[in-house]
Order: sequence, then C-alpha cells, then structure tokens
Amino acid sequence: MATEPKASRLDEPALLRDLYHEFAERRRTSPVWPESVAPGTGDGVTLYRYEDCARVLRDPATFSSRAYEQNINLVMGRTILSMDEPDHKWHRDLVAHAFLQKTLASWADGVISAICNELVDHFQPSGRADLVAEFCGEVPIRVTARILGLPPEDGAEFQRWGEDLLNIVEDVERGFAASLALRDYFAAILQERRHAPQEDMISDLARAEIDGRRLDDEDIYSFLRLLLPAGVETTAHALPTLLWRLLGHPDQLQAVVSDRSLVPRAIEESLRLDVPVLYIARMAAVDTEIGGTPVPAGSYITLCLGSANRDESRWADPDRFDVGRPPQQHLAFAAGPHMCLGQQLARMEIAVAVGVLFDRLPNLRLDREAKPPSVIAGSGGSLPSLDSLPVRFDVA
Repeated sequence: MATEPKASRLDEPALLRDLYHEFAERRRTSPVWPESVAPGTGDGVTLYRYEDCARVLRDPATFSSRAYEQNINLVMGRTILSMDEPDHKWHRDLVAHAFLQKTLASWADGVISAICNELVDHFQPSGRADLVAEFCGEVPIRVTARILGLPPEDGAEFQRWGEDLLNIVEDVERGFAASLALRDYFAAILQERRHAPQEDMISDLARAEIDGRRLDDEDIYSFLRLLLPAGVETTAHALPTLLWRLLGHPDQLQAVVSDRSLVPRAIEESLRLDVPVLYIARMAAVDTEIGGTPVPAGSYITLCLGSANRDESRWADPDRFDVGRPPQQHLAFAAGPHMCLGQQLARMEIAVAVGVLFDRLPNLRLDREAKPPSVIAGSGGSLPSLDSLPVRFDVA
C-alpha cells in the first residue's frame, strides 16, 4: 500500500522511539542478553530476536512456564499461565468452554456492539471526544463485566483490582490486598451461579466438565483473577493504539474506513508494532542453549515480544505501520500451547469497536487544537500507553 508523505505521518513519541531503538541495537549486537529483564525474574537471559522467542514458546518441554510461580502465582493463584503439561492442557480445555466460537459470535452484536453504541451516544452530538477516556477505556471494562455477569457499576472497582494485580512487583501489599478482595467478591457470585446458572462466563466455568472432572472454586477464582487484567488491559491498550496509528496515517485510515475487509489486517499490524505486553517469561527445565549461548537449568528466560515483533529479518521496514503488509504470524499473543486463550475475544472487541466508530463518526480525525496525547510508562512488563486521544468528527 502506498504511504503518505513523511510530513503527514505520525511519529512515535520519544519514549517509544528510544525503547525500540534499544531493542534494535540489542537484536544487532546482543540478541541473547546476559540478564533476565522481566519484572520479578532472576538470573538468566533476555531474547530479542523473533526466531529465538518463537522457538522457546513452541518448546514447553525445554522451556517451562514455572517461571511465574514466584511472582504472578502469588497473587493470581495457580493459573494456566504457569502450568506445564499435562495440567496445562486439562485446565485450558476446561476454561476454553467459555470461549467457544458460537459464544463469541453471540457477544459481538448482543454485547460488544450495544456497549460501543451506548458510549458513542454520549459524545457523538458534540463533534469531539477523547477516545481514551470516553470510549477505549470503557469498552473492555463494560464488556468484561457483561460477559462475566457482573453488575456494571462494579466495573471501575474490578479494573482497579486488576491493575493492582499487574503491579505486584511495584507494590506487593496492594497486589495481595487486590487478590483477597477479588476472591471475596467472586465467592458469593460463584456459589450463586453453581445453584442457579445464568448465561454468563462464570456459569460456563462452574459447569464445565471433561471426563467427569470439573474446576473447583479456587481454580475459577484464579482464572478470573487472570482474566480481569488480561482481558481489560489488553483491549484497553490495543484499541486506542490502533486508532492512534490509523489517525496518524490518514491515507490508511481512509482505506480501512472504505474497505472494512482491511480491519483485521489493521488490527494485526497494530498488535505487531505495539504489543500489549512487552515481556513474558519462561524457565529452562534442562540445561540448554539459545543462539549459541549456554542456558543452565533453572535460568529465567525473558522473551522481549516488543523486539521480536519488529525483527528486520522477518519484516521489511519493521518500524513502519502498513495495513497492506502481507500477513505473517507475530507474537503479540505469544505462540505454542500457551498462546493467549482470549485472543479472539480481544480481536473481536477491537474490530467491533472500530467498526462502530467508523459508522457513527464521519470524517474522524485527530483534534489538532487539543493537547496532543502523551505516553505513560508501562508497569509490570506492559507497553507504555496513551493518556488521551482527542478527536473531531462531523455531526449530521
């Protein structure tokens, strides 16, 4: 796809430019960095190339997910994130019942589209909005509350709990307090759903069964603790980032608005460029090597997904946003048996949300008179995020 002149393109903020410059330098000079940089890990290495990261993700026998036992598990409980086989497959198959394709399809119109339109109704008459505050931040909170069957007024509180869980390395006490609060919050709801199931995800988890085995209460609490920050934060980051990319490249925005079949490509290109989670971790289960570097058993291995997805050996001009780029698998949702279970829900939320905005807000554009967006440093391994996204649009 042809790109517009440099003068009209949206440059990455300095914080992101510096970050990705560092990643590119390490891919070139030290692709197996002699230190594990992910928060909460110990001695080990960090990988910056796509092939090395993909190899680790696709070989769970050599590279264990037990890396999360001493950090995330402390507040989440034991989740599929930290399990190896055979426990991982059994638990994943059970919780996957809540993400069946027919279930996801029913959420698109019945839940996600309705929520997006409700939000747009509030600001559409004014001809301007801050899409981060008035739309992108609200969509995943409300969608998650609806599919779990939670009271919508509780959304802000469980978003705060989710953020505290993610920030466990920075504030241990708040992380533990959030973990206990969520357990207490979900306990009464889960007992109610076991006795009187409804059409929601908690009910699906309560009645899921394979070969006579079912999830116990603690299994469900742990999964829900994981789902809240994962489900809310991923979309809350990816949706405004995609819009920011498109609004900063007007020719590509027009192409996507005119041809909605390009929406999935735009989503994948934005996810590739701006992964929601910069780092994930594994642990060497045996003595091994990566890129010619010995990695002893028990070493932590940090995978820098933000670098892997901009590897020039896999993508030409990898720092450029281009919705016409030929599709190629990226690692925004990891790979292998631990690939993100909720990835299709996240993609669907984003696709429905941008579709509603394109339908309801003609001539959508950046508000050049408003204060430009700033980038907030991420925490817990997450990518820096936009603090605002001021836009204007035509009002009929």
